Amino acid sequence: MPDITEKSLTFAESVNRALRRAMNEDPTTLLFGEDVGIPGGVFGVTKGLHKQFGNRVFDTPISEAAILGGAVGAALVGRRPIVEIMWADFSLVALDQIVNQAANVRYISQGKLRAPITIRTQQGSGPGACAQHSQNLEALFAHIPGLQVCIPATHQDAYDLLLTSIHSDDPTIVIENRNLYHGTKNTVQLDGAIEPIGGATLRRRGDDITIATWGAIQYEVITAAEKLEEEGISVEVIDMRWMRPFDIDTVADSVTRTGHLMVVHEAHEFAGMGAELVASIVERGTRLVQPPVRIGMPDVRIPAAPTLLAAVVPNSSRIENRIKAILEPSLQPT
Repeated sequence: MPDITEKSLTFAESVNRALRRAMNEDPTTLLFGEDVGIPGGVFGVTKGLHKQFGNRVFDTPISEAAILGGAVGAALVGRRPIVEIMWADFSLVALDQIVNQAANVRYISQGKLRAPITIRTQQGSGPGACAQHSQNLEALFAHIPGLQVCIPATHQDAYDLLLTSIHSDDPTIVIENRNLYHGTKNTVQLDGAIEPIGGATLRRRGDDITIATWGAIQYEVITAAEKLEEEGISVEVIDMRWMRPFDIDTVADSVTRTGHLMVVHEAHEFAGMGAELVASIVERGTRLVQPPVRIGMPDVRIPAAPTLLAAVVPNSSRIENRIKAILEPSLQPT
């Protein structure tokens, strides 16, 4: 096993380091997408990779269907393509290539062929992004057998989960969040062993209520949990990380101890992954002191105006108040 080094990196730099390592270690890897080559990506994530790896990193026309179709073809002839879809919303243009083609390669070939494709994209709400650039689509992709889906939210996971995805022999969608790309720097361990697919992780230990969450919204959850700790309420926070496979066991073990379950995500509540998680816990007969609660986006399109956006995206205050309403009914806001 190689020596593990540590670097202080931004989220975007963590992704870049993972891509650099994968391309250094495996000459069959290709990296392509709109503006990922010479420009270095519209968010600067792939900066410097074209200069280092030449024609293995290249720009494509503005055609998501062509990008994903090319990835499927490249995978079938022995390459390991990594493609960037600039916004998760734009992947809808290429659903046939993702859902009907990539996800079905193993099945329709009786296991003789494989599609080791990594689709990097980003999603999430931000001021002015508007309805066509703010959708959270993880439930849509996780619904499809044959696809793997992960949502890294820490710098370390940005590095580790991407490498895990690239090493997988099945198509994997890695959903990042542009709001995390160029924030603070954190220490990231590099050159470690490749992690296996799947598995939630504990972000905060607690005894009174279990909150399962994923993506950038978990930082609002953690902020709420830290405030509640000052009032004597202990909140356990689990980062699901992988939407497919979905680690229900970790949540069930926690809920068995706390007796309370809340799911917080940035996607719409209706038919979301939160509903899947709640249904799975209830079907198991896991002991719950009170009914489970979901917090997500209401059933509206995402507004462009920052004030309207703030009114619909879950925040730490909303999460904190909802927890109080569950655990201490006398504190419920009027």
